[in-house]
Amino acid sequence: MPIEVAPPKYVVIVNAVQQRIQDGTYPPGSMLPSETELIREFGASRPVVVRALDLLRQDGWIDSRQGKGRFVLGRPAGANHRERERRYGVLEDDERAGSTLLAAGEVSAPPRAAAALGLEPGTVVVARRRLIAIDGLGPVELGTAFLPADFATGTGVAGTDALPEGLLRHVAARKRVRFDHVAERISARLPDDEEARLLQIAADDPVLTVLLSVCDRTGKPLLAVDLLLPARRHDLEDVYPLD
Repeated sequence: MPIEVAPPKYVVIVNAVQQRIQDGTYPPGSMLPSETELIREFGASRPVVVRALDLLRQDGWIDSRQGKGRFVLGRPAGANHRERERRYGVLEDDERAGSTLLAAGEVSAPPRAAAALGLEPGTVVVARRRLIAIDGLGPVELGTAFLPADFATGTGVAGTDALPEGLLRHVAARKRVRFDHVAERISARLPDDEEARLLQIAADDPVLTVLLSVCDRTGKPLLAVDLLLPARRHDLEDVYPLD
């Protein structure tokens, strides 16, 4: 019998709210249900609901007014209501909530990161390793971001302070660059002992490995992320045309 893996609760909330905005249940200009109402409806904790709402705000579906709550903006141009299922927290989320910084600083680029950045293995890069957990679910991402050492100059990637705007937005703002697209490679394997301990899984539980190359408009990779996802806590889904 196949194992059915439910998406994380925050993804369920994001998708539900997006669907209601698109079908008119939450029309533009209307107030969104309160955090307390969403907690009650979805049976989620407050941090999970807040994370979902923050993702919706970052993507332009909703906005917030201090002291008044959150209101609906509408469906952003070109938005795909399933895109949040392929969002990676190590790359995009506020580092102040739900994550632990494990290491940051200069390292020799491992082969996978070097390949993703178009560098020779062993080249000095700046690495930032984080573990992301969701309340009620446990660790869901173990990931390391890699930047060429010269490109990381002037950013906080090598430091221990949290990046509230998320890694991608932080680097884009500090370096005044515009990231254009991501090349993604997904495979599967068993975790090593340290990975199993950090992800709180058994040694024979498979993990998905995701290698991301974040590129500019010319196709030059500026940032790489090597991720481990516990397979039983993720359900990756995509929609694409057949023509």
